[in-house]
Amino acid sequence: MTTGNMNAARNNAEWCEAMCRAHGRPGVFGARAWTNARRTPLYYPDAVTLTADAAAADVLPGIDRGTPYASVKDSHATLDLSAEGFDLLFEASWIRRPAGLPVNGPEVPGTEWAAVRTEAELAAWETAWRGDDEDAAGLFRSGLLTDPATTVLAGLDPSTGGTVAGAVLTAAAGVVGVSNLFATGPCPVADAWSATVAAAAARHPAAPIVGYEHGDALADALAAGFTETGPLRVWLDAG
Repeated sequence: MTTGNMNAARNNAEWCEAMCRAHGRPGVFGARAWTNARRTPLYYPDAVTLTADAAAADVLPGIDRGTPYASVKDSHATLDLSAEGFDLLFEASWIRRPAGLPVNGPEVPGTEWAAVRTEAELAAWETAWRGDDEDAAGLFRSGLLTDPATTVLAGLDPSTGGTVAGAVLTAAAGVVGVSNLFATGPCPVADAWSATVAAAAARHPAAPIVGYEHGDALADALAAGFTETGPLRVWLDAG
């Protein structure tokens, strides 16, 4: 497994930790995995493997399996947790965009992009991000606004000031992670990728940009100049 994918896995675990800290539920970093003994926020794993040699013993003792639906992000697609009662939830690909590639300007025409600074802006961002998913209300909390590694980006419709696109950047492990990218209404997803890449490059010009995607979102990322660098899996314990 490449060092780049190890950096991407660590970066993603740092983002999961930031989200958990914002909810008052910090996890623990070990040599081979990040784990959280308390149930993590919705859509966030209870463990993330950091190395290709991580085993079930590095992950399962550190998570809460007393409540159904614990999940494990197998960052290197090397675990088989089926014997432990887990089902494979989905597979995806790590993506990477080297530093120094040409990018569009920091603003895509028709949409104004800026970092979210206030709780009200974050609430508006989350509402646009989640759409009609009421279960995700309150997921993005104010602690993220003061996390030094986290930047929540919003794409604003200049005619209304409403949030129409966005993403989260995480600067950690020598790379910049992109997650939670979305686009609605007048902002095409290609523009959201261009603006997010431009913002990441402007803030961290020497750092590669990484993330993971699957399905149509993976195709969108590849069109934005990313390449696939390896597989990952997410396992779910249905209890």
